[in-house]
Amino acid sequence: MTISNQLQHKIDFKTKPLGSLGILEKIALQLGQVQNTLYPKLNNPTIVVFAADHGIAKNGVSAYPQEVTFQMVMNFLQGGAAINVFCKQNEIDLKVVDAGVNFDFEAGSNLVHAKIAKGTKSFLNEKAMTDAQLQQCFEKGEDIATTLYESDCNIVGFGEMGIGNTSSATMLMSYLCNLPIEKCVGRGTGLNDTQFDNKIDILKKAQAFHGHIEHPKEVLQTFGGFEIAQICGAMLSAFEKNMLILVDGFIASNAFLVAFKLNPAILKNAVFCHLSDEFGHRNLLNYFNCEPLLKLNMRLGEGTGCAVAFPIIKSAETFLNNMASFESAGVSNIE
Repeated sequence: MTISNQLQHKIDFKTKPLGSLGILEKIALQLGQVQNTLYPKLNNPTIVVFAADHGIAKNGVSAYPQEVTFQMVMNFLQGGAAINVFCKQNEIDLKVVDAGVNFDFEAGSNLVHAKIAKGTKSFLNEKAMTDAQLQQCFEKGEDIATTLYESDCNIVGFGEMGIGNTSSATMLMSYLCNLPIEKCVGRGTGLNDTQFDNKIDILKKAQAFHGHIEHPKEVLQTFGGFEIAQICGAMLSAFEKNMLILVDGFIASNAFLVAFKLNPAILKNAVFCHLSDEFGHRNLLNYFNCEPLLKLNMRLGEGTGCAVAFPIIKSAETFLNNMASFESAGVSNIE
């Protein structure tokens, strides 16, 4: 009997009607399959927020100025952001990574220093990053995942912060899913109608400039951000280490999209934590043929969806390991 069959049998013979714990049963099965055990454990849950600036932000695609990126990183470090309070509530460790913020942080700050440069170039008229910078991003992401793995972490969520990064994510999705920009783009930080139309116009001009690109790494190099590329590298490394990967909203899901294109097997370790209110996210989840755990009309980023969803994943682990079976409880089972 395969481990999947053994897990399904264990789930089915808990003291409950068959299938009555719904999605929790699917998560429990996935946990056991990923860890190849009937008794999976979630160790040292951690969310990593990668932050970086984007050259395209200077072309008017966001309602907020670029300075908000470093200001929010400072807020993360001071414990005042949504991701801080949700991680604290649910006893999740939080790491904040400077992947490429346009600011000089103090060396002693409680920050993972992985800066590639002070923001990408504007992909409106050149590639966002060089070959060497992309390679650096993958190496930094791998290093971060390795450090977590060595600290006995086996479940990691990915969040991001970067003014302009919904534009990067839109371009990744459009190219890698072969969808028109209108099926991918959203209002990001809250654009009004005029600003939104301008954003679409700018992204279409960038698409016309760069033309046809197929390879996932070249698409990432052309349109990605340093934080998105580092998330992609970290996700691939986490998968190689058989960690459970919690995917947040629109931007993190597009980092995952690149990772998926490079290694489709990564999908079996992924939990899509919520459906973002960012328009393109539903189309992207449909592309993966995956259902999110939650739909809370959130579009904040930061990994907040991962933090809010974590107690549900923990509940799946708990019932699988601790709930009685019909046999152990002496309860009659209806065949």
